[in-house]
Amino acid sequence: MQIWVDADACPVAIKEILFRAAERTRIKVTLVANQPVHTPPSRFIKSIQVMPGFDVADNEIVRRLVANDLVVTSDIPLAAEVIEKGGLALTPRGELYTAENIRARLNMRDFMDTLRASGIDTGGPPVLSLSDRQAFANHLDTILAQNGRNT
Repeated sequence: MQIWVDADACPVAIKEILFRAAERTRIKVTLVANQPVHTPPSRFIKSIQVMPGFDVADNEIVRRLVANDLVVTSDIPLAAEVIEKGGLALTPRGELYTAENIRARLNMRDFMDTLRASGIDTGGPPVLSLSDRQAFANHLDTILAQNGRNT
């Protein structure tokens, strides 16, 4: 298992949880972004900077991941591709995307896009709370325990 991070929009607090998990479990964590991303010195943590552009980082993650890899992302279409390829997708709020829930999430995303395109202000996501961070850390630990600590 390897962990891939859609790093352009990943909160710093979540990256820090991932960095600690990488060191503790010796699992590789790779942050993929359109801009430089600071990572601590570690043989288990690296970053990949891709060219700017729509979905370039997402496409790079999908290209590189293999079955049972974990992708941390809030991007629902990316999560759908990850699941289709046999990977796991976890939001920074600790919600696991699954084959059972991804279609409904895609439909809701499309509905919200339609509302925004009509000029309706749908607001943004709430600020990442302490309970969100705890939920992420707990779910990450569960996934790592279930899927072994292979590097």
